[in-house]
Amino acid sequence: MTKISFKTTSIAAALLLSVGGSLALVPTVNAAEKCPIELRKSKAVGQSAAKKVGKSFEAYQEGNVDEAIAILLEANAKNEFDKAYIDRMLGNFYAEKSQMGTAIKYLKKAVEADILGGVDHAATLRLYADLLIQEKKFKESIPQYYKWMEFTCKQEAQVYRRIGIAYSEQKNWNKVLEVADKGLSLSDKPDKGLYQMKLTAYFNQKKYNEAVGVLETMVPLFQDDKRLWVQLAQFYLMTEKYTKSLATYDLAYMNGFLETSANITRLTQLLAQNGSAYRAAKIYEKHMKSGLIVEDEKTLAILAGFYHNSKELKEAALYYGKAAEAGDNGKYYLRQGRILSLDGKYKPAIAALKKALVAGIDNPGEAQFELALSYLGLKQYKSAYSRAKLAANDKKTARSANSYLSYIKEKARVHNVTL
Repeated sequence: MTKISFKTTSIAAALLLSVGGSLALVPTVNAAEKCPIELRKSKAVGQSAAKKVGKSFEAYQEGNVDEAIAILLEANAKNEFDKAYIDRMLGNFYAEKSQMGTAIKYLKKAVEADILGGVDHAATLRLYADLLIQEKKFKESIPQYYKWMEFTCKQEAQVYRRIGIAYSEQKNWNKVLEVADKGLSLSDKPDKGLYQMKLTAYFNQKKYNEAVGVLETMVPLFQDDKRLWVQLAQFYLMTEKYTKSLATYDLAYMNGFLETSANITRLTQLLAQNGSAYRAAKIYEKHMKSGLIVEDEKTLAILAGFYHNSKELKEAALYYGKAAEAGDNGKYYLRQGRILSLDGKYKPAIAALKKALVAGIDNPGEAQFELALSYLGLKQYKSAYSRAKLAANDKKTARSANSYLSYIKEKARVHNVTL
């Protein structure tokens, strides 16, 4: 979680006013029209406490935070207001030293005293809430933010965002949605953080269609955010809106937003599934050559499949062969051999099919039958017959092989070849 920062310059300004007397000016309007922050009268600390406060502030201004703290700890506050005021100062100083646990202890005392002047009490409430959320005390932080809003009569998108963070950490997704919508209604410009909060809530509730709606709003608002385009395409996939997913992936690709091999793979798979296998192959091959897609058995087989589906037999055979070599995989040698044979390239087909047998395949009869066909294409009837007989011994290819045996015999007889 991102840490919440706060400025200590406001501490100095407040202390200067406090030491001198009045801490805040209250507008002269009817009490019925005023907020609690305006109704809360401010006053100066007592004389004995004021001396310690003044010396502490001088030390703080000189950069001696430890000394400033030590002086305040020696103060003997006579009344509740002075105690609360000193607690507030100590809370701020400890926060500046990043001693958040101690800071929270003193700020809590100052807040619970509920006696400081309007501006000071509001600032203490806000800092207390911010430190609670920073220290992952999410449940405790929420009511403090609402108390701040009630006391100041202010509602800010940033405050609702922080409340949303607290509810998110508690996995209270309905509340996250509620405060995110409230924050968005208050924002003077689109707030990506609040939209993202809604997206996360819907995702965790498995309300994917609602998540799509959020992303469809976000993408036009934040068009340069590459991640959002990819997320929208992915959510379209999750909701089985394949055409929209492809269109979104394609737009993202054309804008240079797809920067990972996984995203390029998803785009090309969708293209192939939607009748654009050749374009899929070209895109995939381009990014393989660039190095974005690692060249290995799996990726080479994917590329071969794209070319195969687009009936680009030369390229398909080439990449099936490379995939086979990369993993010594008989399955891909078999595919290469079949394609080469289909393309009338019988001699290289025979070489690939023999490699398939050496590498090993689940049903050797498949390679034997393809060898029979390739030898038949070369009019090498004796070899074709022997391979067909071997194929007949495999249950998967027995029927096809037996049907070819008589055909090969007849061809051999016509050409005066002894089998």
